[in-house]
Amino acid sequence: MIKSMTGFGRGEYIAQDLKIVVEMKAVNHRYSDINVKIPRKLSFLEQEVRNYLKKEILRGKIDIFITYEDLADRTSQVCLHEELARGYYEAINRLSDSLGIVNDVSAYRISRFPEVLSLEESEINQDNVRLVLMESIGLAMEQFTQSRILEGQNLLDDILSKLDGMEEKITIVEQRYPQMVSDYRKKLETKVHDLLTDANIDESRVATEVVIYADKIAVDEETVRLRSHISAMRAELLSGGGIGRKLDFIAQEMNREANTILSKCNDITISNVAIDLKTDIEKIREQVQNIE
Repeated sequence: MIKSMTGFGRGEYIAQDLKIVVEMKAVNHRYSDINVKIPRKLSFLEQEVRNYLKKEILRGKIDIFITYEDLADRTSQVCLHEELARGYYEAINRLSDSLGIVNDVSAYRISRFPEVLSLEESEINQDNVRLVLMESIGLAMEQFTQSRILEGQNLLDDILSKLDGMEEKITIVEQRYPQMVSDYRKKLETKVHDLLTDANIDESRVATEVVIYADKIAVDEETVRLRSHISAMRAELLSGGGIGRKLDFIAQEMNREANTILSKCNDITISNVAIDLKTDIEKIREQVQNIE
């Protein structure tokens, strides 16, 4: 199966007085771009989260938001960093002596300096946090993956439908080509009749001109390659996996063949069909940009 690069998933898990909610969303991106927003208290798990996502998601811009709530009745305590406070006090004394001014510093004022006092909670159990977090991510990933698969199926159906339409247009080109050569021969013979009063026409010369013209406008190589590219794209789509980049390359090759057909033929019917082919290919390329 194929997956779209766009998707959304949410997972929430509560265990052992911990609640962690994970939300993840993804949009199109040429490569894999993972952005993790995780609470500072859980930052020790960020790399583990990234490694997990890299295994599960091949391509796309992924944003994952993690929120953490401690449901336990944990007590907080005020911690005094005495050595730091003493360092501030001694520095102020030296400043007072150096400038010859009164040292009117108080304990309260020193306590206001950075990091002298801090509010600290009791340590959390990292193993428990890891368990709850990975369960939450698993739930979010399950929903996320399902949304990508659903969108991927829609993309698959749409692209396969467009490929079928392209094959019908190629058939029109293949059927029209012999008629173009026949029309050219008739026009050439008529022109020669009009220019020459002599009724005798050099058939070999006319045949040579027709052969040269037929070779000039021949598009059989292009139509064969187009059909081959269509078969290759259909096979890739049905095989599934991370095929987005490969499909984009095939679509580029399709466009090259359609351009050649358009440039070779001055027939209005084939020109219109070639333009329609280019339009279909461009639509396919737009859809391919959404595939992982």
